[in-house]
Amino acid sequence: MAVIFPPPYTPRGRELQALRDEGYAVLSPAAVAAVTGLSAEAIAGLGLGWDALPADDYLRDGGRYRRRRHSCFVVDGGQARQAPHRAHWQSVDYNALHGGMERMYRPLSPELASQPAWLRLLGALGVLCSGVRDAGPWHVEAHQFRIDTSDGIGRPTPEGAHRDGVDFVAVFMVGREGIKGGETRVFDAAGPDGHRFTLEAPWSLLLMDDTRVIHESTPIQPLSTDGHGHRDTLVLTYRAGAFQGED
Repeated sequence: MAVIFPPPYTPRGRELQALRDEGYAVLSPAAVAAVTGLSAEAIAGLGLGWDALPADDYLRDGGRYRRRRHSCFVVDGGQARQAPHRAHWQSVDYNALHGGMERMYRPLSPELASQPAWLRLLGALGVLCSGVRDAGPWHVEAHQFRIDTSDGIGRPTPEGAHRDGVDFVAVFMVGREGIKGGETRVFDAAGPDGHRFTLEAPWSLLLMDDTRVIHESTPIQPLSTDGHGHRDTLVLTYRAGAFQGED
């Protein structure tokens, strides 16, 4: 049996210091609630739409294991507002598999994106990012992901270990069902240091300084012979100045 490494949760109240010192912080669900000022119930209420995500038709590895929605927001001074819908774009410097391609996904549902708790979550994380680099307003791209095992294996990061070409990346674990694998790995971009762990608790969070660390998640496999299983995440990227492809 594979060894599962538990998340190295950052002590409550030291999230900003960890981001500054280590380049990343790992927040428990309780710490997420404390940082955002939201109740656990309000955060759980953001788990809308993962069962109805459309297929990602842009996978260049031929897989059918990823479902996705994507929307854009701007966070300024802790206040978040939705931006006009646009294609997701990354440079080949950061995504050798899917870079250089405009990927137009369906937007997040209005039921999710208009929730006060959603906008507060985005704003609170923007304040935390500004504590590391006061470089806002932040241009935020929000991605709902479901990686499933319908092909026998699912790849959360088919591009491999990578940076995203932004300032900060937030990866929320929304849920895991019927799978093994999906280990998170974070590496120092300038050296050999690395850490590995498995996010399992719903609404736990890995928050990273994308200029300092490289990250990936290992493939997932089903636990049962029927082949059914999935891993749901919410990924938020924070970039100063403009959305990728605009500058």
